[in-house]
Amino acid sequence: MVDKDRVKGAIDDATGRVKRQVGEWTGDTNAQVEGTAQQIKGKAEKAWGNVKDAARDAQDKVQQEHDKAQVERDRAQLEHDKEKMEHEHEVTGHR
Repeated sequence: MVDKDRVKGAIDDATGRVKRQVGEWTGDTNAQVEGTAQQIKGKAEKAWGNVKDAARDAQDKVQQEHDKAQVERDRAQLEHDKEKMEHEHEVTGHR
């Protein structure tokens, strides 16, 4: 899942680049400054989105590892319970 800040940042970066370029072609320094500022804003938004995506990915990985460990604990408990039942049946003579 892509973070919305990354998408918004990409749009702001591209829009700013166009504004800046048009300002350079037309000699409009105000458009150049606005475009550069919008590009910077877009790059910051993209970076923030990347951080949030990385945090989400790390959290997902931790959850997966936790789930795998729980499955292993459950499997070990079932094996233990099975062995215990088999032992009880041997002791009592029931099969």
